[in-house]
Amino acid sequence: MEKSKILVVEDEAPIQELLLFNLERNKYKVQMVESGEEALIAVRKAPPDLILLDVMLPGTDGLEVCKRLKADPQTEHIPIIMLTALSEEADIVTGLELGADDYITKPFSPRILLARVKAALRRTRNFKKPAATSDELIRIHDILIDIARHRVEVKGAPISLTFTEFKVLQLLASQPGRVFTRYQIVDAVHGDDYPVTDRSVDVQIVGLRKKLGEAGQCIETVRGIGYRFMEEE
Repeated sequence: MEKSKILVVEDEAPIQELLLFNLERNKYKVQMVESGEEALIAVRKAPPDLILLDVMLPGTDGLEVCKRLKADPQTEHIPIIMLTALSEEADIVTGLELGADDYITKPFSPRILLARVKAALRRTRNFKKPAATSDELIRIHDILIDIARHRVEVKGAPISLTFTEFKVLQLLASQPGRVFTRYQIVDAVHGDDYPVTDRSVDVQIVGLRKKLGEAGQCIETVRGIGYRFMEEE
């Protein structure tokens, strides 16, 4: 199998060395650049399979790079994982809403980094499969979501959900592991049975977890950011 190519956009030498060592040791092909301008040139010259993108860069910062790549049909499909300092919560939210797939805060564990990279690449491969049909079924963590019939079962038992609860569950379960901000959930749902706002998303999640029982633990809170659905091992 061909090695996945990862573009690392980072200007701090110690972090460059840490990323290069761990990624190459795990059989990834790595290209390293140090600025936003270099990143944009590198992506258009030879699109990578994934980008590790630091937020704080000289010149064009990481958020602007993410914005440009996600706005371009030729590069919007490339998964982007933001690298950010722990205190930059606002940048994390902004990056996710610009289209970043995930984020990692500095300092980070190499094991967590590699797990996030692997998960993002896996989601991209799954996304490239043929588009879902109207009778699509989502099966994950003992949960069955029948999109065509607007029906949800947990361990074979039917669960009654409102329109908005169903749409929230469908969104999260369709891309397990991906972090969704509250605003992204609002934009995707537009419920007609409940006035959906970023604040009311929390109410929807509480209701969903309660109705799903033990399976509700699969909906994880990403503090200060939003929610994600737990991936199956």
